[in-house]
Amino acid sequence: MTADLSARLLFINARVYTPDQVYEPGWLLTDGSRIRLIGPGQPPPSLDVTATRIIDASGLHLVPGFIDLHVHGACGCDTMDASPAALHTMAQFYAQHGVTSFLPTTWTASREDTARALDVITELTGRVPTGATILGAHMEGPYLNAGKSGAQAPQHIRRADPIEVRALLDQNHVKLVALAPEFPENVWLIDECVRRGITVSAAHTAATYHQILNAVEHGLRQATHTFNAMTGLSHREPGAVGAVMTSDHLYAELIADNIHVHPAAMKVLVKVKGPDRVILVTDAIRGAGMSDGDYKVDDRTITVRDGAARLPDGTLAGSVLTMDRALRNIMAATGLSLCEAWPMTSWNAAKSIGVAQTKGSLEPGKDADLVLLNFSFNLVMTVVEGEVVHEISADQPVLAAI
Repeated sequence: MTADLSARLLFINARVYTPDQVYEPGWLLTDGSRIRLIGPGQPPPSLDVTATRIIDASGLHLVPGFIDLHVHGACGCDTMDASPAALHTMAQFYAQHGVTSFLPTTWTASREDTARALDVITELTGRVPTGATILGAHMEGPYLNAGKSGAQAPQHIRRADPIEVRALLDQNHVKLVALAPEFPENVWLIDECVRRGITVSAAHTAATYHQILNAVEHGLRQATHTFNAMTGLSHREPGAVGAVMTSDHLYAELIADNIHVHPAAMKVLVKVKGPDRVILVTDAIRGAGMSDGDYKVDDRTITVRDGAARLPDGTLAGSVLTMDRALRNIMAATGLSLCEAWPMTSWNAAKSIGVAQTKGSLEPGKDADLVLLNFSFNLVMTVVEGEVVHEISADQPVLAAI
């Protein structure tokens, strides 16, 4: 009888990154969908490895699977397509770049289009075959500031209406809401989200420093693509950026593609906030994973060229970034080691949306969401809840099951 190799994985000779330390070398054993054991050195001889695939990582880096909280699309697909096939395609592409779970993110749109997209996310929330897990939905808008619309459709931007909001949130799968907190109607929405356990992020906002701090008092806990589409830092008016940098309550999303934010500004943000309060996101659109060209968002066209996605007027419109590249970029910009940088790809996101009890770090009992990286921090393997969903050849041998 052939052993079932999907049930258990044993990584040996890896650099294993835990919340407290790095085991060099270390080992990690999965059992079903969970991490069973982790330890330094070699596994104990008494460890039962029957029906276990042994993976000799030979010094490679084993880190938690990446969590992307802000991502719209990939491979010609978009969350707003409201299509199960589109979400499947996106989930599989993200897994090829180390993402083990994500929040499909809506664009500002009509109530009907937003509801359709949320319906499909609700239907698919959970494990996606051979792809990343869908944790729920991220609503970016429509409750934004039209003066900071960026690539969001200004004709659909509006203030939060309780009847509309409750209808959209009652499905109980929205994990993150991005809004402009300077409007009283939207402050009401912060209160409503806090009551429901939904994380709220400041986005596409002209809020002042004091308006952001007022929103923090109501429960604001995150900033959407920090620096972008928000009031900047000035020495007399610190703006939204100043509030994000100085408030210990706020996580700061960052699109680390070297286009949305200069590497020096990325270094400043991480130095001020600390790597435990920055969340790397991609904000990727349907052009991610595709060649340069034109791609649709609602009735407009986004042109992807030389790694940047822009509307015809030059406005940045999301990105074609992947999470593995974001990690390499932030390490290059800041000089941080992988030991210091990895929480920005996973653990901070998990804590922000309240899933850290099961995801975001390598600890016994947590979901076996793993990424294996080589010496250049390029992806070798992605494991989602104990299943190898993506694997490439590497110089290091991968041993057969025993």
